[in-house]
Amino acid sequence: MTARLVAGLLWLIHWLPFRAVAALGSILGWLLYRLAGSRRRIGQTNLRLCFPAMAEAERERILRRHFVEISRMLLEYGYCWFSSRERLKRLMRIEGLEHLRALDGRPVILCMPHFTGLDLAGLRVSLETPVVSIYSKQKDAGLDAYVEHKRLRFDTGIVLSRQAGIRPALKALRQGYRFYYLPDQDFGARDSVFAPFFGVPAATITGLSRLAKAADAVALPCYPRREADGYTLVIEPPLADFPSDDVVADAARMNAVIEAQVLEQPAQYFWLHKRFKTRPEGEAGFY
Repeated sequence: MTARLVAGLLWLIHWLPFRAVAALGSILGWLLYRLAGSRRRIGQTNLRLCFPAMAEAERERILRRHFVEISRMLLEYGYCWFSSRERLKRLMRIEGLEHLRALDGRPVILCMPHFTGLDLAGLRVSLETPVVSIYSKQKDAGLDAYVEHKRLRFDTGIVLSRQAGIRPALKALRQGYRFYYLPDQDFGARDSVFAPFFGVPAATITGLSRLAKAADAVALPCYPRREADGYTLVIEPPLADFPSDDVVADAARMNAVIEAQVLEQPAQYFWLHKRFKTRPEGEAGFY
C-alpha cells in the first residue's frame, strides 16, 4: 500500500515543470525544518563543526535551504521513476563528459558524494555508460522492491544491496560497468580510517582506494549541481597518482575533493547524516 501511494503521488508530480516542483519543495522544506527537530539538530551540529568561523545566522540559513533542497530531491523522484530518457537528459545536463569518454576501455569509479541530486545523476549517467551501484534496502519490503525496479527501468545498469558486500560490485567493475560509488558516510570503525573532513577527524571508508587498486581503476570525482531549470552533473578530471600506498592519505585526499565540491554549493550537501558519529578512542561524541 505504501509503495502504491508513494508511486501515485510521484507519478502526478512528474508531470509538473521543474520550477513548479521546486516551489512545492520550498513549501515542504519550510515545514520539515520546523517539524524535524532531531534532524535539524544534527544539521546544526555538522555545520558548526565544519564551519566554526561562520556566523551562526549564516549556518542556519544554509540549513534552512538544505531542508528545501532535500524536499525538492524527494519530489524529484517522480522524474527518476517516470520521465522519459529524453526528458531526463534535458533535466540533468553533463559537464565534463569528455573525462569519462577518454577512459573508454578502462575500469572507472565515479566518486559521488551525498548531494541532493545524486539519484537523478546516477540514472542520467547510466544513459551514457553501464553503471553498477550499491544501495541500502528500504524498511518497507514492497517499497524496496518497487524502488529497485524503477532504478533498473532502462536496463542500463546493476544495483546491489549493501548487504551483498563489495565483491559483486568489483566483479561488475572488471566486466566494464562504471561503479557509481558513494564514499562519504559514517559506517562505523570497520574498514574505515580517521581522515579530516573540514578539519574534523571523520570515520572515512577506504573503499575508493582499495577498489581502485584491486581493479586498476581510475577515480573520477563528480557531483550534481542544482540550478534554476534543472541540474548539471559535473564530472571532474581523474585523480592523478591515485591510489597511493597509503590508505589514510588517500582518504584525506578524497575528503579534500569533497570539501571543495561542498563549498561550491553548501546547501545541497547532506548535512542531516551523523557524519561524525564514530569518534577516535576516548573522544566524546558530538550528537
